[in-house]
Amino acid sequence: MAGDIKIFGRWDTNIEVNDPGLKRYIALTPFLVPKSRGRYRAPFHKSKMHIVERLIAKIMVPGHRGRKHLLTSEHCCGQWYKAYKIVKEAFETIEKVTKKNPIEVFVRALENAALREELTSFQVGGIIVRKAVITSPQRRIDVALRLMVQGAYQKAHRNPKGFAACLAEEILAAYQGNSQNSYALREKERIEREAAGAR
Repeated sequence: MAGDIKIFGRWDTNIEVNDPGLKRYIALTPFLVPKSRGRYRAPFHKSKMHIVERLIAKIMVPGHRGRKHLLTSEHCCGQWYKAYKIVKEAFETIEKVTKKNPIEVFVRALENAALREELTSFQVGGIIVRKAVITSPQRRIDVALRLMVQGAYQKAHRNPKGFAACLAEEILAAYQGNSQNSYALREKERIEREAAGAR
């Protein structure tokens, strides 16, 4: 029975997504091991990929901080099992702290960290104009995942606590709406503030 399958063999994924705009883009299909082996690599098919698998994939390539590549992430690439263990350990920490299903905590954190509008730039004559635009649901999830992982990666840099503990802290801070401790929420608020100024 699909309803009996639990992710990592521990946590139920029968969770309601509260944000109506993100319902179709947060896949919570029951899986024992969140690995689709490239089944959803076609453009725009990643919304069918389990949201925990997307987090694992993002951890493998956290990306660079800023244009100057201040903090490289090249040593993370391709280590799927390592990323899997990091996510599992982070979820165990979240469960210990909140006494709740960590998948539900992660989904609520994503909903809080998903930005609603951002800026785009285009040229009119000889000047560059900045305009506020509504962010598409797919991009909202992508950016929220990226910011969470980058925030955790930056905290973990030369930190004895390790990546899993820093990822758990980032998810918990986003879940609680604590922008002081959440890099993803701080960036979301900054981008939305700039967009509001350009309206």
